[in-house]
Amino acid sequence: METMRIKLPYHKTFQEASVPDQRVRAILVPEGHGDAAGASPSAEEQARIVCEALDHPIASPRLEELAAGKKTVTVITSDHTRPVPSHITLPPMLERLRRGNPDIAVTLLVATGCHRATTASELRAKFGDAICDREHIIVHDCADPASLRHVGTLPSGGALWLNRWALDADLVVSDGFIEPHFFAGFSGGRKSVLPGIAGRQTVLANHCSKFIADPHARAGCLDGNPIHRDMLFAARQAKLAFIANVTLNPDKSVSAAFAGDPVQAHRAGCDQMLKAVSVNAVSAEIAITSNGGYPLDQNIYQSVKGMTAAEACCTPGGTIVMVASCCDGHGGEGFFRGLSEAPTPQALLQWVLRMPQDETTPDQWEYQILARILSRHRVILVTDRCDPQMIRAMHMEHAATLQEAVDRALSEASPDAGVTVIPDGVGVIVTPAGCHA
Repeated sequence: METMRIKLPYHKTFQEASVPDQRVRAILVPEGHGDAAGASPSAEEQARIVCEALDHPIASPRLEELAAGKKTVTVITSDHTRPVPSHITLPPMLERLRRGNPDIAVTLLVATGCHRATTASELRAKFGDAICDREHIIVHDCADPASLRHVGTLPSGGALWLNRWALDADLVVSDGFIEPHFFAGFSGGRKSVLPGIAGRQTVLANHCSKFIADPHARAGCLDGNPIHRDMLFAARQAKLAFIANVTLNPDKSVSAAFAGDPVQAHRAGCDQMLKAVSVNAVSAEIAITSNGGYPLDQNIYQSVKGMTAAEACCTPGGTIVMVASCCDGHGGEGFFRGLSEAPTPQALLQWVLRMPQDETTPDQWEYQILARILSRHRVILVTDRCDPQMIRAMHMEHAATLQEAVDRALSEASPDAGVTVIPDGVGVIVTPAGCHA
């Protein structure tokens, strides 16, 4: 029997398996992301891409001009869960800010949202020693009332609380990256503010069950997306003046950069991303995917994102095989308890859909989406770095290797069951999605 060898990102390496040729319905990889994509750009070339965007911003003055006459600037930057190459994006941003105003006081504000705090070692790994030794760095804490200020009401009705280090700065800018996001449409841009530097109460209101269930709250969709609408409002209230966002190749190197006005530069990046990573859905009884490896596959919480790509291809009652190291465990106590304490995913989904916006609980959105997936599909989580008992407690199955998961899924499926492979589930937009950016 002829077999096809499939290879999926896993932590900082890969997991591989053989699948019978006749079972493979499709391997969904955006054009240009395959073996013919060419060599990755050097660090120097990536820096050149970022500098070119900074020198020719979209609908905005350059950073040098924005910094002139300002006493303080807060640069919002991503945390350890995001593969933003900040060691490449931040140095030219900081250089241009100081070129425009050598005396400007710079604060780097790490946008953790509701994630755990980024550790000192993670900061050094992400930013490099030079930035960590020189710059003033604050790690956002969504639960610290002393660092937050109430600045209005979101369009959704939720209270808007934002970090004082941004609100008190004369200038607010951000770096980030643009990729499909499973309910915000795309990452990047306004997302550095909400949820990035918002208070927990604000994030909970924005991520309420009604919005998560909205048909426009899907990957690749901005227009009509109520979550995106709140985020835009929060960015305006924070007076976010300039962004430098990149798109990434599968190996996490910079492929393009978009700098300038927070709305227009972000939209330009999203439009390009939509064209670049959209793939047509191919239905199959078994759908195999990953979270693109480290850092986005560090925990089960983040891995739900990749599962949604497989969900778009997996037939009702079919099996999703998710490859993710989950070396950092479940990723959220509320997320774990929500799933593990529920009698069934279906019961949890029915309960959460009745939850009022002002009673949203931490991690509710994540277990809502995973419960939706589990109510329709079986999920086998592939990892040798996470407690199998934890995985089973969350109503999923465990496999130590991709081959083990593939063999089990095929042996228990119908004789003619097909397989669709999505090597990087967070790096694609599976269409038709019913909406566009």
